[in-house]
Amino acid sequence: MAATTEVEKKNLEEEAEQVVNPWEVSSKGKIDYDKLIDRFGCQKLDDALISRLERLTSRTPHVFLRRHVFFAHRDFAEILDAYERGDKFYLYTGRGPSSESLHLGHLIPFMFTKYLQDVFKVPLVIQLTDDEKFFWKNLTVEECRRLARENAKDIIACGFDISKTFIFSDFNYVGGSFYKNMCEVASRVTYNQAVGIFGFAGEDHIGKVSFPPVQAVPSFPTSFPHLFSGKENLRCLIPCAIDQDPYFRMTRDVAPRMGFNKPALIESLFFPALQGETGKMSASDPNSAIYVTDSAKDIKNKVNKHAFSGGQDSVEKHRQLGANLEVDIPIKYLTFFLEDDAELEHIKKEYGEGRMLTGEVKQRLIQVLTEIVERHRRARASVTEEMVDAFMAVRPLPYMFD
Repeated sequence: MAATTEVEKKNLEEEAEQVVNPWEVSSKGKIDYDKLIDRFGCQKLDDALISRLERLTSRTPHVFLRRHVFFAHRDFAEILDAYERGDKFYLYTGRGPSSESLHLGHLIPFMFTKYLQDVFKVPLVIQLTDDEKFFWKNLTVEECRRLARENAKDIIACGFDISKTFIFSDFNYVGGSFYKNMCEVASRVTYNQAVGIFGFAGEDHIGKVSFPPVQAVPSFPTSFPHLFSGKENLRCLIPCAIDQDPYFRMTRDVAPRMGFNKPALIESLFFPALQGETGKMSASDPNSAIYVTDSAKDIKNKVNKHAFSGGQDSVEKHRQLGANLEVDIPIKYLTFFLEDDAELEHIKKEYGEGRMLTGEVKQRLIQVLTEIVERHRRARASVTEEMVDAFMAVRPLPYMFD
């Protein structure tokens, strides 16, 4: 048996320090995103690409781009090349419906995908992986299907264009061309490769091992013959959090062997838990997250009681030393959601130099979050069952590229 090299030892140590995969995100300290980029083999999304996007679309880049919330990519430059040539592409994102309502971390990819749909004027497919949650969570098939519809209402409330958007749940849609592509993917990935990519263990049931092709094949236009018939060369761009990258490393490996373009990705940081930056928000701990169903009072209590502060433990000391912005969660949340760049920089400067106190920063955050949640709640209240049926109907979208 070959001896473990120093590089392999270092990689194993890093993997032990932070676990990032589609089902678990945890770290002994802050998530080291540079190490993730190295480990996953994606590229950093640099300012030159963001400037190019702005030039091509004539639109101010989304706050998530300006603040490097979406920070990594695979082949995004090629998508911009295609757009510049006038070539078409489509967007694909998704949601695993395991809880009744979404928290703000769940909304991030959808808020950003809405921006991408608006600036590029392209179609979008949204996969609800109710089958995945049946395999991984202690839920019945019926409950997973119900949660998929409930989550679809939150997604629709983000404002997607129904003439360019198809939402589907796996239990309802998988079959035909989609299933054919699943089989094609599955036949090209060995069990050992799947274990290497996803970390499956002997006690995992075969449902889990069989699932990755289901999330892979929305990357291929022939999985949607009602949308993309005769458009087999259409490229796909996937906005997602970086923990989903393993699925698409596998997909990108098999795509050329199936005659498809490799899907491009644009990947985000995790939205940290209120208690600190050792992972992402957890639906299993209600105090770790701000939910779209939280009242103004809930938001105020959660931020004041649970949002980890980088401020000092006395006013005198804080005035002298200022806040540690690197660990301060209210600053992190404002970085995600406060639209005004100048105001954010002002808060960071005043707070970091001790002239602004933790309570003042938290107060501004409460205002920002309450406004977002209230706006979302109003939008969701107007989403009817008939609207869900309309978005999820298997239908052509004749104006999807207009």
